Amino acid sequence: MFKKKYSKPQNRIDTLIGAGTVIEGDVTFVGGMRVDGRVNGNVIAVPGNPSTLVLSEQGSINGEVVATHMVLSGEIIGAATASEYLELHAKARLLGDVHYKMLEIQLGAVLEGRLIHINEGEQEQLVAFHTSINQ
Repeated sequence: MFKKKYSKPQNRIDTLIGAGTVIEGDVTFVGGMRVDGRVNGNVIAVPGNPSTLVLSEQGSINGEVVATHMVLSGEIIGAATASEYLELHAKARLLGDVHYKMLEIQLGAVLEGRLIHINEGEQEQLVAFHTSINQ
């Protein structure tokens, strides 16, 4: 009868990691973030606030990613948690387990890992989980 209202994706970009930029280490953000460069570390939105991560075709993240909404065209190597909505565009590559509430995958996107649906009420219990890659 009454549907739960979801937070709207952030329309504005508060943080931009430009093409050619390489960040070594974890990134924490609030609001909207766009990655056109490379991040070697975890990218985590501050819990309790609506957040949107946009990963462009030339962007890549090697680490865990957590945000409310994600729109991916680039590559993520690591686990991803989209507590509300995950959209994979045709050129997206996601190599790792995915926790999601709603999912859209365009033809051509590559997803290698487990898909784990987040049920109602579980959203508040999500915590960042860390992956380690032996090099």
